Amino acid sequence: MKTTAKLTSGAMDVSIAKEGQRTVNAPLGHALVELAQADPRVVGLSADLAKYTDLHILRDAMPERFFQIGMAEQALLGAAAGLAMEGAVPFASTYSVFATRRAYDFLLLDIAEPRLNVNMVCALPGLTTGYGPSHQATEDIAILRAIPGLVIVDPCDATDIQQAVPQLATHDGPTYTRILRGKVPAVLDEYDYEFELGRAKLLRDGSDVLIVSSGLMTENALEAAKLLADDHVDVAVLHSPTLKPFDSETVLKEIGKDRLVVTAENHSIIGGLFDSVAHELALSGVGKKVTPVSLPDEFLDAGALPTLYDRYGLSTAKIVSQIKGLL
Repeated sequence: MKTTAKLTSGAMDVSIAKEGQRTVNAPLGHALVELAQADPRVVGLSADLAKYTDLHILRDAMPERFFQIGMAEQALLGAAAGLAMEGAVPFASTYSVFATRRAYDFLLLDIAEPRLNVNMVCALPGLTTGYGPSHQATEDIAILRAIPGLVIVDPCDATDIQQAVPQLATHDGPTYTRILRGKVPAVLDEYDYEFELGRAKLLRDGSDVLIVSSGLMTENALEAAKLLADDHVDVAVLHSPTLKPFDSETVLKEIGKDRLVVTAENHSIIGGLFDSVAHELALSGVGKKVTPVSLPDEFLDAGALPTLYDRYGLSTAKIVSQIKGLL
């Protein structure tokens, strides 16, 4: 029996943008084209996922500057290392799970040890797909934080991505960025924000609660702050898009004020933003309780993203509820 039904979307195509939200289409791809037009050293590589990591924008605009490696992540990073050794500035794209789980040794020894300027721009970070553990990179930051000299960036939105790309290219050494792809929300430009590699930025101040956030959780933190303001709860939001090197100076300064402290991240409770904050507090001798909003230390379910965000406590409503319970 034939069917005329057409599959219009799937778990890999779902946008994280909310209905009616202002978005920018493929910010990574367009930022790379602009950068490549100004810098002839910039090239793009993909492990057969250009369409799903937004590198198809660079591929179509400048095909001579794009390399399709195929479904071979170790070869992808090896080729990027070789190009960097010859003076190119490679941006290598695949899914976060494949770059971190399948090609770790190549990243460590071929790229990080010689401090090559290779920029890994990887999609589907944390809980941004409903496909389950095979594609949910909930532990990628934990895997990579111990690599010496590797910069780790977790952008919130299109503004973060667009402004980060040229700074990644000029950084002396390897970088890993958790890319949001497709129709990416535009959030931070409303907060007089500018991305600065290695720096956290206070987006709004507040006297009752401080939320230290990274990645897409900064958007949820800002929404939660607005909702809590209706209940006369004054919430500050400190966005930390660079997780390594970590801006301990700014984070410790803000945590030192007398208010409830919460971290919010799209990552496992182990090895990500919460651990970075706790690490700095311990080293500085600051005895301050910090409550994490993060993914649990378990394999996550597959399903629709709004349902999963509620189930695992990342939704705006869940953040509001948890903070109210702590006050």
